Amino acid sequence: MSSRSVFVDKIASLAQHQNLGREVRLSDDIVCEEGVLVAIEILNNKARYNTLELTSGRMATLNRGDIVVGALGHRKALFGYSGSLPTSLERGDTIQMLNIGGVMGHCDSANPDLGQPFDCRVLGMVLDFPYLGERIGVPARAGQQPLPDISEPLPESVPVVALAGTCMDSGKTAAACAIVARLRANGLRVAACKATGVSLRRDILAMEDAGAFSSKLFADFGVMTTTAANGPALTRALLATLASDKPDVIVMELGDGLLGTYGVDAILADDWVRKALTSVVLCANDPVAAWGGIKILREQYELEPAVVTGPATDNAVGTDLIREQLDVAAFNALTQAVSLGDCVFASLGKTT
Repeated sequence: MSSRSVFVDKIASLAQHQNLGREVRLSDDIVCEEGVLVAIEILNNKARYNTLELTSGRMATLNRGDIVVGALGHRKALFGYSGSLPTSLERGDTIQMLNIGGVMGHCDSANPDLGQPFDCRVLGMVLDFPYLGERIGVPARAGQQPLPDISEPLPESVPVVALAGTCMDSGKTAAACAIVARLRANGLRVAACKATGVSLRRDILAMEDAGAFSSKLFADFGVMTTTAANGPALTRALLATLASDKPDVIVMELGDGLLGTYGVDAILADDWVRKALTSVVLCANDPVAAWGGIKILREQYELEPAVVTGPATDNAVGTDLIREQLDVAAFNALTQAVSLGDCVFASLGKTT
């Protein structure tokens, strides 16, 4: 492929495995496949939802005129932008930035709270040069490794704690961090992953900060957005990869909600995954959501939640309702982090 050089201002976190420098080589021949890296120019300024997660994990404000490397993909989000993977692109075409991780596509629905997305002028496809001593460029892609086919069951010696939510923004990451920190304080080596969502490393970085010694994201396998079609295979790969490091426990966050488009339903319906789960934590926005989430887990997946957390437990009213009317333990991740972690610790068959 013929190529030209462009200097970029910001590189999205989803491109971190490529180890790109400020100067990248671009091709005008663009392969429209999920995870293919592209360089774009930001065409407008925004006052809200105007940052980009960099390869360092830092959040940087985007401004009109910035040259950015992101990746092609799609997104269907209840509280965010929704958009599709382009079927064809040429240099100079306009696409939109669908999330703060740098996923690029054609936006077809915007959330009023976020305003319109960034419009982006396509500059070209980023090239990788994998052949030593040869200047043969191939499409640069997000992801560290291909998605493996996992069929062997997870070792019983590696318990798995799964956090499922009733919706986006139900407190899953805050709860995951509280649980990781307490399990670590109780002497366990904790690995962590996020199995569903749109590419963004913020949540697994937070779990590392809380004490996880190892973490992985579905984007490490080149998937920018999870779906019911790829969710189970991704989850098996994430858990099996982390288990190879021999942790004492794996904490897994399932992004989005039990009813959503990112594949949580397909993951929980997967026999391999269900057999691997040791403890399930439900994050709920309110008591009615807690009731519905518990009902779905019990009746559709034969999973008994060990504890409920999230905004539904922000004060004693919600906590008491869940404990008394739903007969499930309830603790708030922010104000009762130790109790929440100890409850999960006990559900693993361990005692403090």
